[in-house]
Amino acid sequence: MADVFAILSANYKTVGATVPSKTPYVPVDASLFKGDWTGKYADNKAFKISVSNVTGFRAKVQYQSAGTNKYADVLIKDNAFRIGDTKFKLTKIGTAEIKNVITDPSTGATLLDTAYAKQSSTR
Repeated sequence: MADVFAILSANYKTVGATVPSKTPYVPVDASLFKGDWTGKYADNKAFKISVSNVTGFRAKVQYQSAGTNKYADVLIKDNAFRIGDTKFKLTKIGTAEIKNVITDPSTGATLLDTAYAKQSSTR
């Protein structure tokens, strides 16, 4: 059980325990988020994030990278959302910053992978 708390603690230190935003959820422009977003991490591992059914501040998202395939219904707030250990933040039209928390299986250390994605198509 101590290992679980150590991992959680390390993730908070890596990502940073941020103060929750006090801004309300507001409808977003669907065209800014909809479509396929692709990019590569520093280790050259490619990823793809598909965003669809953007309604108000809700969307359906699929994340694919190196055998990982995650699906989620997300809430968009402050031009950002989370899917699992991955955070998507729209930085400008057609570009998003992707942050992914990775745990090294051999050491148990957590790393923060940061990359940028480009919007390649709209659905």
